[in-house]
Amino acid sequence: MRKFIITDDDKLKYGDVRLHKDLLAAGEVCLGGGFYEFDYVSNRLLLSGRSFDFGAPRWHLYEVLRVPEAFRGLRILYEGEALPDWIRIEYI
Repeated sequence: MRKFIITDDDKLKYGDVRLHKDLLAAGEVCLGGGFYEFDYVSNRLLLSGRSFDFGAPRWHLYEVLRVPEAFRGLRILYEGEALPDWIRIEYI
């Protein structure tokens, strides 16, 4: 299943995994997650839902969100809304 998490070091990680915890590396802490899909027609990354283990993303804890370089040019939405204005996107 297409899942994403947000880690305590500001990274958005994603993959086709069974459990959200499968996206964590040793020593990482998850601060929420959910599901993702790409909308290539509208150039959007659509995030939604919540992780059963870690809950919904805690956007209020972030000033920077580090996302893969492959997402450059995509508008990132969560539950159909733009991410909060105070979050700056960095590409890694």
